Amino acid sequence: MTVDPIRVRRFVGQMNEAQRRLRELGQLAEEEFLADYRNTESAKYLLIVATEAAIDLCNHIVARHQGRPPRDYADCFAVLSELGVITQDLAARLRRMARFRNLIVHLYWEVDNRRVYQIIQSDLGDLDVFQRQVLDWLSL
Repeated sequence: MTVDPIRVRRFVGQMNEAQRRLRELGQLAEEEFLADYRNTESAKYLLIVATEAAIDLCNHIVARHQGRPPRDYADCFAVLSELGVITQDLAARLRRMARFRNLIVHLYWEVDNRRVYQIIQSDLGDLDVFQRQVLDWLSL
């Protein structure tokens, strides 16, 4: 089976739009970001959207290329690494992102908003690298 390029573009578009909005929030000074719940809550939601789009893309590729079934969302990135789609280092970073997404969704009261700000500042580039490696592998 081949990967559906329309689905790939949709997932990449969802990631890109969420990242664009997160980067806008990331332009705020940390104290300004933290002072308004609209910033922190928006950022959390956008991190969920961006991460879930990456997970959806991951699952689509794994299913179409008959990788082993992932044990959970985070494991999907390990499977992509096993298939040679992304590097092991990137897979490890994306597994952490998927776990943080789970924390936001299931244990939201434990999420440190300073950590959300740090992720916006330093980890969004992992999604850019993910897109490049996937698109290069798919030759799209």
